[in-house]
Amino acid sequence: MALQVVILAAGAGTRMKSKLPKVLQPLAGKPLLGHVLSAAQKLHPEDILVVYGHGGDAVRSAYQHHSLLWVEQAEQLGTGHAAQLAMASVDDDDATILILYGDVPLLTAETLSTLIQRSNKKTLSLLTVSLEDPTGYGRVVRIDDKVQAIVEQKDATSEQLAIKEINTGILAVPAGPLKRWLQHLNCDNAQQEYYLTDIIELAVGDGFTVETCSPRNSNEVMGVNDKIQLANLERQWQWTQAEHLMQQGVTLVDPHRLDIRGTLEVGQDVFIDANVVIEGPVVLGDGCHIGPFCHIKDAVLGCDVRINSHTVIDSATVGDNCIIGPFARLRPDTKLDTKVHVGNFVELKKSEVAHGSKINHLAYIGDAEIGRHVNVGAGTITCNYDGLAKHKTVIKEGAFIGSDTQLVAPVIVGAGAVIGAGSTITKDTPENELTLSRSEQKTIKGWMKKHRPE
Repeated sequence: MALQVVILAAGAGTRMKSKLPKVLQPLAGKPLLGHVLSAAQKLHPEDILVVYGHGGDAVRSAYQHHSLLWVEQAEQLGTGHAAQLAMASVDDDDATILILYGDVPLLTAETLSTLIQRSNKKTLSLLTVSLEDPTGYGRVVRIDDKVQAIVEQKDATSEQLAIKEINTGILAVPAGPLKRWLQHLNCDNAQQEYYLTDIIELAVGDGFTVETCSPRNSNEVMGVNDKIQLANLERQWQWTQAEHLMQQGVTLVDPHRLDIRGTLEVGQDVFIDANVVIEGPVVLGDGCHIGPFCHIKDAVLGCDVRINSHTVIDSATVGDNCIIGPFARLRPDTKLDTKVHVGNFVELKKSEVAHGSKINHLAYIGDAEIGRHVNVGAGTITCNYDGLAKHKTVIKEGAFIGSDTQLVAPVIVGAGAVIGAGSTITKDTPENELTLSRSEQKTIKGWMKKHRPE
């Protein structure tokens, strides 16, 4: 049977107290809805339908480049009403419909696959979980261990409130019967809404079997209604990532103080200190050592790279055996070859640095090409911008750049050249020669007595 996924994402999220729609609130650097879409896409459905409402323009704009079918729920009359609107866009009555929610971000594709496998033409499958404190959730009512109905908290009797098995709202069901059941829903309940969960009783009345399954971790089905719940799920998600890394052999000084807001690929013997943030796709080669308070985004680091504390790496490539930081910044399009040293308070942007070169102190290198075994002294800057355009600085192999040098691009420093400290270089310099520019040093006798009399 073909699979169609329906994601209900029209809720206002008033408890978030935010102008940002609830399903766009970020968890691990990605909107809640983005996590749900990622899980759904791994199932390879024919279509994904998103029912949107509050903040609809923002929600659609955030995913305008995704292949999605959008269904507007202009008036929020409940989950059953939202499903009715979505099913109007489903033509295949033999398809399996998977109902998901845009504010339940931790569901895994593995759990959903199990749920789908238990659904067929005469079986509705429902994801449930047992909680010690089920307050606020609809209860799963069974007779002789067979599911008969779902009763919402506000409509439950005292006996039903004692039930610990709760409905998650996530279910897989044949499209044709679902359409039929949705037409029989009513809003005769405490909320005066059309409950999707009422189809369970209708399915049982039609002779359908209701199969249930549960996720390995109950956090998979936890939704988000306020910033407290969002923070709790953020920590749960991060802990899951940390566990996975440690199972791969990564040493984490404190698994509770690592934030992964993307994907992290690691080699063997990787060490990550406390308060490190990983964003976007990041690759760490064998033996990488990441110091505390580092932020690494969209980067590839080779083997045996050492990143010292408080270093920021953004969209850069770092070769084997490099040492970076502390307090260094590699900006986009920076490429370091092997055994490069970039020290404290050094910033590089759109620059290539060849094997064995060193930029160890207080320097800015932008739009530059640096050859092998170059030494760049403290306080050196490449003056790459003239107010209208960027220009390139080329420092060839073996050059030595003295401290406090300004290289005014476009300019080429020849191989083996030495630039004297304090120079402003505006013209190309020859190979294997000393070049410097300094004004004459003078001593003015008697100045102190004249200007600072006792």
